[in-house]
Amino acid sequence: MLVSDFDYQLPPELIAQAPVPDRSSSRMLVMSRDTGRCELRGFGDFPGYLRPGDCLVLNDTRVIPARLRGRRLPTGGQVEALVLEALSETRWACMLRPGRRMRVGERVELEGVPGRGFMVTARRAEGLCEIEFDAPGVCELLEQAGQVPLPPYIRRPPDAADRERYQTVYAAKPGAVAAPTAGLHFTREVLERIQAMGVAIARLTLHVGPGTFRPVKGERVEDHVMHEEVYELPGDAAEKVNRARDTGGRVIAVGTTSVRVLETCQDQGTGRVRSGGGRTRIFLHTPMVPRVVDGLLTNFHLPRSTLLMLVCTFSSVSHVLSAYHLAIRERCRFYSYGDCMLLLPGTGRDEG
Repeated sequence: MLVSDFDYQLPPELIAQAPVPDRSSSRMLVMSRDTGRCELRGFGDFPGYLRPGDCLVLNDTRVIPARLRGRRLPTGGQVEALVLEALSETRWACMLRPGRRMRVGERVELEGVPGRGFMVTARRAEGLCEIEFDAPGVCELLEQAGQVPLPPYIRRPPDAADRERYQTVYAAKPGAVAAPTAGLHFTREVLERIQAMGVAIARLTLHVGPGTFRPVKGERVEDHVMHEEVYELPGDAAEKVNRARDTGGRVIAVGTTSVRVLETCQDQGTGRVRSGGGRTRIFLHTPMVPRVVDGLLTNFHLPRSTLLMLVCTFSSVSHVLSAYHLAIRERCRFYSYGDCMLLLPGTGRDEG
């Protein structure tokens, strides 16, 4: 397929720049995977689309305050570092701006923490660098001096509220530089209500990397090379997913990241999963179809993005883009801090 098949026009004013005051007050567009039929509801109705015996799968990654600012020594030029992954106690992979002008051996002094800084120690492919901090305790340093790495389409600096709101209420394992945004709509009360219905809640981890915002280059979808991300599917989560499939329940993934982990861990096309961890480059696009996941809760995604391509594996491209056009007409809020979409087999609520 062509990348242009996944294009649509979005009025810029529909890109959400801040979260709604109450997490669970977002709107939710519900679409039948089979027919494309849509209805616009509130996220508060989400539990009503679940059944006892279903398994709801959450990504419990935690966003780290990964953006650091500093000055090059001795010139004083400004530097921005997006810290991505620990390679040792003091050595980290990162992206630097201005990356092309930074040389191996160059030092940076961080803003707001006098005497702390790092040295550029290596350059990698895809614009990545390795840096060596001058002391251990980097996670504590990030908490002290780092900023929340809001997506590039949010055109404002992060504020204190983003530390909480650009994070799911069930975030547990630090390592992401972008939030699994479908989970931002949940409150603890909603999760307790779902669990009380007899729905199993499984937690896995995929640390979302900066590649989630990287545009797809080239004309053919099949030619795109997916970015690599660290994941873990614990044994108890795999057991809950398999039990739901064995007993006639549905597996409902919260977010494209949860889908990627489950489909990475599928057991030879059986629809069951094996626990495990590692790195995944899985790229789900039509004409592929999910083998483990039955339903998907997800936010609205950028045109031509791998995330939108993944969503289209749950239905036809025409159904999904028709739903997006409806969301635009209804003035839904798009992207990370926006509204959400629920794709289910059958006709939706009347089968839930």
